[in-house]
Amino acid sequence: MEAKKRLFFIDAIRAFAILMMLQGHFIDTLLDPFYRNMESVGFQVWSYFRGITAPTFFTISGLIFTFLLLNAKKKGHLKQRMIKGFWRGLMLIGIGYALRIPLFQWLKLEFSNSFFIVDVLQVIGLSLIIVVVTYQLLLRKTLLFSLFMFSLSTMIFLTEPLYRNLELPFLPVALANYFSTSNGSVFTLIPWFGYMGYGAFIATIFYRYFHAKHFKPAIITGLSILGVLLIFYSSYTLIWMHKLIDIKVFKEAAYFNYLFTRLGNVLLLFALFYLLENSLKKPLILKIGQKTLSIYVIHFIIIYGSFTGFGLNRLIGKTLGPYEAVLGALLFLTVVCFLSFYYMKPNEFVYKQFRRWMDQPTEA
Repeated sequence: MEAKKRLFFIDAIRAFAILMMLQGHFIDTLLDPFYRNMESVGFQVWSYFRGITAPTFFTISGLIFTFLLLNAKKKGHLKQRMIKGFWRGLMLIGIGYALRIPLFQWLKLEFSNSFFIVDVLQVIGLSLIIVVVTYQLLLRKTLLFSLFMFSLSTMIFLTEPLYRNLELPFLPVALANYFSTSNGSVFTLIPWFGYMGYGAFIATIFYRYFHAKHFKPAIITGLSILGVLLIFYSSYTLIWMHKLIDIKVFKEAAYFNYLFTRLGNVLLLFALFYLLENSLKKPLILKIGQKTLSIYVIHFIIIYGSFTGFGLNRLIGKTLGPYEAVLGALLFLTVVCFLSFYYMKPNEFVYKQFRRWMDQPTEA
């Protein structure tokens, strides 16, 4: 993005989300089960922030990608940006699978379905491709795209009870894992694309009104109010809808309403970070926000032992006490960020083969 058009708070949110993801994975993987007590205030706070990390990351990913896409249209570089987005989606899917390659097992000709487990990178990658394809199918009409993304995401959230325990034994495991957690997938396309879709919808608002007078206070106020309403009143609204039109799925969604409430948390975070944007324009924060892929790859290798099978999950296991886990997490964050800044650039390594071609001027 151009400097005058750059939304610095996005990088700050991405930095927050990736750091929360790192510490969450570290503590969840290594904390002794004895200390996982929901009666503990500390553990409750940690669980709360861990619960909103993934929704934040998915939503901000949809926002930043769509904002760049719309800016490219304005500059006449839409086709170039769409090609970049498509290849980046494929790259993320490829890296997601690569991180699960059990190299030593394969060398012994031992194969299992664990390689096909779908995680955050595959879902974000496929979601980016879906956004690109959808924008093209909707004839590159921003208003139509905006309404469609909002409607689709809302429908995905409302119907979550229908696919909550979905099993697809008739599909190949590699395909079924994008829609069902029955084979071990950590994330699935539904409902998580819903957060990407809402992020895309928010991006259309920023794109259309970013330079309007009083936009910043208006959007901060709007995000804050909507966030509070979703957190405290979305379940009541779903119950009211159930009583009004007698659709059972609304009642079931209300009694396990984590999607809309977490979206409310995300909107409040957006409002807070946008409010504090000027204070967050620190080089370190922005650099972390721009290095999320490298950071994710490095942390995954260290914790889960990609390729070798020997990560902290096996070397240490669930043995740490609370203080050890917290101090270890801080050290872990420092080491991973340092390695990302100076020693590893997977996005450039994979992407460089396409960059020169995609950076050529093209017509929209």
